[in-house]
Amino acid sequence: MSPVERGDGVDLVVSDGIAAVRLRNPGRRNALTWAMYDRLRSIAAHVGERDDVVAVTIRGDPEDGFAAGTDIGQFVDFADGRDGVAYERRVGAVVADLLAIAVPVVALVEGAAVGAGLVVAACCDLVIAERGARFGAPIARTLGNCLPAAVVARLRARVGVARTDAMLLGATLLPAESLAEAGFVTALAEPGHLQEAAEPYLHRLRGTAPLTTRALKEIGRRLDAAHAVPDDEDLLIRCYGSTDFREGVGAFLARRRPVWTGS
Repeated sequence: MSPVERGDGVDLVVSDGIAAVRLRNPGRRNALTWAMYDRLRSIAAHVGERDDVVAVTIRGDPEDGFAAGTDIGQFVDFADGRDGVAYERRVGAVVADLLAIAVPVVALVEGAAVGAGLVVAACCDLVIAERGARFGAPIARTLGNCLPAAVVARLRARVGVARTDAMLLGATLLPAESLAEAGFVTALAEPGHLQEAAEPYLHRLRGTAPLTTRALKEIGRRLDAAHAVPDDEDLLIRCYGSTDFREGVGAFLARRRPVWTGS
């Protein structure tokens, strides 16, 4: 086992062919910071260069869950909608790097995978979740921002249109059991037994033909790339530049209900 590589809220340890990534933002429900996003990108590049890695796992902490989205405090200094576009493109680069990892990526989810946490989970090939874990992006109820078209397309492809609309338009958190029915959650684990439930899958991944696994992942990437994603910059600018978005951020940080005006 390699020593734990700690840094910027994301830890990495490689053992027996598995690169285990741990998200760590204690007391903030593992909300993702800019530094954590950058660290995820560097880890994705690092594990992609290692021949001894057959799979990657991504997990939060039991106390804080998987990840509760982006750290909202980082939105306070946004001046206009262009800052929102830059943010979404920055997250999009993280998504692209996670999707580019050549070996299978497994999300181990307990607690909540919300907002950016949901996006990270959707970048994974397999999702193993505790019963009662929740998934969603209720930004229409909480922040008043917008998800980019590429993320919505990814969610629709992995979760299905109806459940994606329930999460986004209905601003609803869906339980792991519902997403297991949809095929998004690969396996359900009893509370406290997440790693135990993951081991059979990791054991099988250790025994797969490396070239075959990597080729199948690349085929999937090429198929996904064949679907054109529509332009979304006007919509991102409209939402991130709105009074409602500033109200959503302020209300979230003040722990009060936002008052939407549609402006």
